[in-house]
Amino acid sequence: MRLSRAISACLIFGLMAFFCPFLTGQDHFSAYQLSIHKANQRPEIDGFLEEEIWQKAEKAHSFYQNFPFDTSFALTKTEVQMAYDAQFLYLAFTCYDDLPGDYVVQSLRRDFEGGVNDFVTIYLDTFGDGTNGFSFGITPLGVVREALIFNGVDLDPTWDNRWISAARIQTGKWTAEMAIPFSTLRYKPNESNWKVNFARIDLKRNETSTWVPVPRNFRVTTLSFTGDIIWPEAPPKPGLNMALIPYVSGQATRNYLDGSPTDYRANLGGDAKIAVSASLNLDLTFNPDFSQVEVDQQVTNLDRFEIFFPERRQFFIENSDLFSRFGFSRIRPFFSRRIGIGRDTTTGQIVQNPIIYGARLSGKVNKNWRIGMLNMQTARDPEAGIEGQNYTVAAVQRQVFGRSNIGAIFVNRQRTSSGTQDFNLGIADFNRVIGLDYNLLSKDNRWNGKFFYHQVLTPEQHRQQYAHASFLRYSTRKLEVMWNHEYVGRNYEAETGFVPRRNHWRLEPFLRYSFFPRRPKSPINNHGPQLYTNLYWDTQGQLTDRSVELGYEINFASTASAGAYLNQNFVRLFSDFDPTNTDGLPLLSGTTYENFRFATFYQSNNRARFTYFGQINLGSYFNGNILGLTTILTYRIQPFGSVSLRIDHNEIRLPEPYADATFWLIGPRFDFAFTRSLFFSLFTQYNNQVNNINVNARLQWRFQPVSDLFVVYSDNYFPENLKVKNRALVVKITYWFNT
Repeated sequence: MRLSRAISACLIFGLMAFFCPFLTGQDHFSAYQLSIHKANQRPEIDGFLEEEIWQKAEKAHSFYQNFPFDTSFALTKTEVQMAYDAQFLYLAFTCYDDLPGDYVVQSLRRDFEGGVNDFVTIYLDTFGDGTNGFSFGITPLGVVREALIFNGVDLDPTWDNRWISAARIQTGKWTAEMAIPFSTLRYKPNESNWKVNFARIDLKRNETSTWVPVPRNFRVTTLSFTGDIIWPEAPPKPGLNMALIPYVSGQATRNYLDGSPTDYRANLGGDAKIAVSASLNLDLTFNPDFSQVEVDQQVTNLDRFEIFFPERRQFFIENSDLFSRFGFSRIRPFFSRRIGIGRDTTTGQIVQNPIIYGARLSGKVNKNWRIGMLNMQTARDPEAGIEGQNYTVAAVQRQVFGRSNIGAIFVNRQRTSSGTQDFNLGIADFNRVIGLDYNLLSKDNRWNGKFFYHQVLTPEQHRQQYAHASFLRYSTRKLEVMWNHEYVGRNYEAETGFVPRRNHWRLEPFLRYSFFPRRPKSPINNHGPQLYTNLYWDTQGQLTDRSVELGYEINFASTASAGAYLNQNFVRLFSDFDPTNTDGLPLLSGTTYENFRFATFYQSNNRARFTYFGQINLGSYFNGNILGLTTILTYRIQPFGSVSLRIDHNEIRLPEPYADATFWLIGPRFDFAFTRSLFFSLFTQYNNQVNNINVNARLQWRFQPVSDLFVVYSDNYFPENLKVKNRALVVKITYWFNT
């Protein structure tokens, strides 16, 4: 135990010391400066750039290609202008276009996907730290999206806020305007070190371009490639910003399996958003209702470990990166989906457990310090044997060496009730995690990584209640090298986290090399081999898993892609396991299996109205064989929406006396936007592994900015006779009141 802790400390602090000389500062593009003009009169946000301010404002132009090449100026001309007054930050885009044909627009639904839409966007770094920022985008049809930028490059599109925009298609161009309230942004008053970049995705021409050049091996969202906004004076103070978002909902549910009558319920609650300062926000929720949340996309479960499903509840996903980015994807000290569920002791089933209240304080204190605190209280349900729980999470980050940061987290799950007490914080039933993370981001974005140590605290305090890991990646235009190590102790049980596998050491190196054809009109953009290795040992040093995969991937200039992989696997079972996950005769603990598998895929040009994806996976599987097929078909009904169909098919053949299995997972989806404020989606899933057909239909009417009416209908059936299991209808209305 002491040895593994010492190894972790040496790795973290040794690598930090080694990389410090390469990390300080941030690439500064001094040639890229844009003066922002103060507007004497508020421009009308109609998409026409006729106001006097736009005749005077300086233009950002001469965009540079990011895709398909990054060695020349963009073929499509784009211009951006900025202005401001006491309340709003204004932007004007002029997007020239001399190609005939329609623009590529997925639908009229808000928060569109970036890879299947023509649009322009701003990436705004208000603290100049190269790590956190904002993105606002708009399509030629005026469909908008906003997102938070975190970790220097990643987008969180779940963030929702109020701003004004309009777009107009004109002869030989399209134009757009944005008016973003300063109260929507987070920044330090009287500090004008704002960084910015602009990007245009022109799918009609198949070109991505940016104002500040971004190499094509990096995403255009990367905040290390930004210019400066030149203010004539300090940005104005945003003033008081407080929003109340109450909701009223009613639902009718019926369980047909137990023959119970229809249950009618009404619910009332809401959220509040309070700007404690220009860069620090307090979010409150009371009796939250998540009935409008779309159902999870099911998967065929062939794994020995718990499957991860992402959080979909709005209160938890807004500004969640500060809490959820600690650890790794499969060693998470905090996973918000653990909150609001409990085990019904009378049936043994996992059920929803009402949340009484929630509070979250998060944001930046200044350029270098970022903090977050979360507290949630769940209800007690004596009839189901579910006790109340309190969840507290505290996180702090300190920026170091330019764009890197050190973060600390504390997670506490505390039982608050017992058989004789409705509320008591002194009950000796808790699970706590305290952790330290170092997130590495170099000034040129070539180096990034993470190093952490986490310790679990419980009343019993067993041995090996800790985990540590390191991840390091080096990326250039042609070469990508990654290294990962993990250690998870036998008793590292983070009950409010997601840790599906414990008691292991893991090594996971990866190498990829890319070739770029020299011919300007080559149908291939890049291609190359990759080697991936994944090794697990238990904490006693015995090899339990080994995977070596050799692959080759091709990315076409059309945006299509293809790949093929040959994989060799070794598995030593440390518990009995049925490879079909159907409660058949299990393979015994301690037995070993060596398998070879081949996989290939093809993804068509995603700019086309009809797109398709196909994948084949075949080879040996434990003591038998497997054939897996995945097909995804999508047709875009431009500009209103899309129809898609996903089919997953797996055939498992095992020798006698073990069971064979044939699994089908079929999921048709219909997504339609009648207007930019009225949306409808229908999602059906047939899964014979769990013997279920699920139907989820949702109508959303955004009758005011960030104010919605939801009507949600859901059904579950037995596939063999379409007998209903349960059924629910929910109507919910929310309204955003701004001060």
